[in-house]
Amino acid sequence: MILLGERINAETALRIGLAEEKVGKGEAKALALEWAKKAGKQSPTSIAACKTLVQSTRTGTHASALVAEREAFVDLFDTADQVEGVTAFLEKRAAQWKNA
Repeated sequence: MILLGERINAETALRIGLAEEKVGKGEAKALALEWAKKAGKQSPTSIAACKTLVQSTRTGTHASALVAEREAFVDLFDTADQVEGVTAFLEKRAAQWKNA
Protein backbone atom coordinates (compact mmCIF):
# COMPACT_ATOMS: atom_id res chain seq x y z
CA MET A 1 0.00 0.00 0.00
CA ILE A 2 2.68 2.48 0.96
CA LEU A 3 5.15 1.69 -1.81
CA LEU A 4 2.62 1.39 -4.61
CA GLY A 5 -0.02 3.82 -3.40
CA GLU A 6 -2.67 1.13 -3.65
CA ARG A 7 -6.00 1.49 -1.93
CA ILE A 8 -7.76 -1.40 -0.25
CA ASN A 9 -11.37 -1.93 0.71
CA ALA A 10 -12.70 -2.45 4.24
CA GLU A 11 -12.94 -6.23 3.89
CA THR A 12 -9.27 -6.49 2.92
CA ALA A 13 -8.21 -4.13 5.72
CA LEU A 14 -10.10 -6.30 8.19
CA ARG A 15 -8.68 -9.54 6.77
CA ILE A 16 -5.04 -8.38 6.92
CA GLY A 17 -5.36 -6.90 10.40
CA LEU A 18 -5.18 -3.25 9.36
CA ALA A 19 -8.68 -2.66 10.77
CA GLU A 20 -10.18 -3.96 14.00
CA GLU A 21 -13.81 -3.87 12.91
CA LYS A 22 -15.94 -2.82 9.95
CA VAL A 23 -18.88 -0.53 10.64
CA GLY A 24 -21.53 1.08 8.50
CA LYS A 25 -21.22 4.56 7.03
CA GLY A 26 -21.43 7.21 9.76
CA GLU A 27 -20.98 4.69 12.62
CA ALA A 28 -17.20 4.97 13.13
CA LYS A 29 -17.29 7.88 15.59
CA ALA A 30 -19.85 6.18 17.85
CA LEU A 31 -17.77 3.00 17.92
CA ALA A 32 -14.57 4.96 18.60
CA LEU A 33 -16.27 6.71 21.52
CA GLU A 34 -17.49 3.36 22.84
CA TRP A 35 -13.95 1.95 22.68
CA ALA A 36 -12.59 5.09 24.37
CA LYS A 37 -15.11 4.65 27.18
CA LYS A 38 -13.97 1.04 27.64
CA ALA A 39 -10.32 2.10 27.61
CA GLY A 40 -11.15 4.75 30.21
CA LYS A 41 -12.16 1.99 32.61
CA GLN A 42 -8.71 0.40 32.45
CA SER A 43 -5.80 1.21 34.72
CA PRO A 44 -4.31 4.52 33.60
CA THR A 45 -0.87 3.13 34.42
CA SER A 46 -1.34 0.18 32.08
CA ILE A 47 -2.84 2.37 29.35
CA ALA A 48 0.19 4.67 29.55
CA ALA A 49 2.51 1.65 29.29
CA CYS A 50 0.61 0.38 26.24
CA LYS A 51 0.80 3.76 24.52
CA THR A 52 4.54 3.94 25.19
CA LEU A 53 5.03 0.43 23.79
CA VAL A 54 3.03 1.20 20.66
CA GLN A 55 5.04 4.37 20.02
CA SER A 56 8.36 2.61 20.66
CA THR A 57 7.68 0.15 17.84
CA ARG A 58 8.09 3.02 15.39
CA THR A 59 11.82 3.30 16.05
CA GLY A 60 12.92 -0.06 17.46
CA THR A 61 13.22 -3.58 16.19
CA HIS A 62 10.68 -6.36 16.64
CA ALA A 63 13.04 -8.06 19.09
CA SER A 64 13.50 -4.90 21.17
CA ALA A 65 9.73 -4.38 21.24
CA LEU A 66 9.24 -7.89 22.64
CA VAL A 67 11.84 -7.22 25.34
CA ALA A 68 10.17 -3.90 26.24
CA GLU A 69 6.76 -5.59 26.40
CA ARG A 70 8.07 -8.28 28.74
CA GLU A 71 9.73 -5.65 30.96
CA ALA A 72 6.54 -3.57 31.11
CA PHE A 73 4.51 -6.67 32.02
CA VAL A 74 6.88 -7.49 34.88
CA ASP A 75 6.90 -3.87 36.08
CA LEU A 76 3.10 -3.61 35.98
CA PHE A 77 2.65 -6.97 37.70
CA ASP A 78 4.11 -5.54 40.92
CA THR A 79 1.76 -2.57 41.18
CA ALA A 80 -1.17 -1.80 43.45
CA ASP A 81 -3.32 -1.40 40.35
CA GLN A 82 -2.59 -4.99 39.31
CA VAL A 83 -3.73 -6.25 42.71
CA GLU A 84 -6.81 -4.02 42.52
CA GLY A 85 -7.63 -5.23 39.01
CA VAL A 86 -7.50 -8.90 39.98
CA THR A 87 -9.39 -8.29 43.23
CA ALA A 88 -12.10 -6.28 41.46
CA PHE A 89 -12.47 -9.01 38.83
CA LEU A 90 -12.82 -11.73 41.46
CA GLU A 91 -15.27 -9.62 43.46
CA LYS A 92 -17.20 -8.77 40.25
CA ARG A 93 -16.97 -5.02 40.79
CA ALA A 94 -15.47 -2.04 39.01
CA ALA A 95 -11.83 -1.42 39.82
CA GLN A 96 -10.81 1.68 41.75
CA TRP A 97 -7.47 2.59 40.18
CA LYS A 98 -4.85 4.38 42.23
CA ASN A 99 -2.28 4.85 39.42
CA ALA A 100 0.23 2.92 41.48
